[in-house]
Amino acid sequence: MTDIAQSATLVIRPVVVPASVDAPDAGTFLEMVRIANAVCLADAGHDYLREEAGEMLGFWQDQTDWTQLGFAVERDGVILGVVKMMISTEDDVSTIEFDLMVDPPRWGEGAEQLLLAEVEREARERGIATIQTWTLHRPGTPGRRLSPPTGWGEIPAEDRQTVFQLDNGFSLEQVERNSVFDLTGRFDVVERMLAEAVAAAGDDYRIVTWSSPTPPEYRDGYAHVLSRMSTDAPSGGMVIDEQHWDADRVARRDARQQAQGLTVSVAAVEHIPTGKIAAYNELVIAEDRHGATQQYGTLVVKEHRGHRLGTIVKCANLLHWRELVPESPRVSTFNAEENRHMLDINETIGFVPASYAGAWKKVLDV
Repeated sequence: MTDIAQSATLVIRPVVVPASVDAPDAGTFLEMVRIANAVCLADAGHDYLREEAGEMLGFWQDQTDWTQLGFAVERDGVILGVVKMMISTEDDVSTIEFDLMVDPPRWGEGAEQLLLAEVEREARERGIATIQTWTLHRPGTPGRRLSPPTGWGEIPAEDRQTVFQLDNGFSLEQVERNSVFDLTGRFDVVERMLAEAVAAAGDDYRIVTWSSPTPPEYRDGYAHVLSRMSTDAPSGGMVIDEQHWDADRVARRDARQQAQGLTVSVAAVEHIPTGKIAAYNELVIAEDRHGATQQYGTLVVKEHRGHRLGTIVKCANLLHWRELVPESPRVSTFNAEENRHMLDINETIGFVPASYAGAWKKVLDV
């Protein structure tokens, strides 16, 4: 494709990755961030998923492990929508993940079709058959519902983004619940659950916590559990490319998160007999510490499940976070609806549903 392709009065251009948010060529990138936040607010009904420009830019500027690219559709110099794609740099990559975001007042003017065509073109040119995306939905939306083959969860069948996915050949493969925890309330339940879980786990396990960067002595073990996220977490019918991690990749990730302006807290459980990390939880916030905290990942590796380690890492990190970032009012997290064990923990701690996400897949002829 040439750098500029035109359809009627719409023009599509690549998104330039600027050197900084203040760079002369940063305008399209900044507009992409604005539209992304506007879409989240319109579709989810809250701003708990808001990203800052520096946060997103820091991720795009390090493309060692993930290729990031985007396109914007504009008319008469006004950007109607953007699409951002993420492609693993692993040798055996088989999927493209994308976020297609149209400024809510401009939906239906044709930008969404042009942006999806760019994703499909990119996939075919790379020989990648599977493209995947996620849509956000408000709880309690009236009307017909749509459930995935997992049988767990549902999303509104008549939301514009649901109709768009179905009309363009996507299948709903999974539903995730977005839950939030009030950091301004009491922590009695969190403290009690942690004490009970530690007693139940026994003497073979111990809690370790750190704030990024990862201490050198934990990089290998942390790399192992991060790699298991791509194989051990429930994914419904979505295709998840296995990720290979080592200590160097952990260090690169730490440096990238620092460049993004992120504060990261990790609570992990070490299996004392083997010295391996058996479970972890990550809490993250951008430079605006008065915004929502994001939970990046929580995992108990399969061979250590049944010892209440998920409760330990979640509760230990919430208690650590209360001291580390007292300004943040809430934690936002996503869990697959079929991950009933983790949702049970969340609900007991005090997390409540805030929105839902549909996971969509399309297989192309390549």
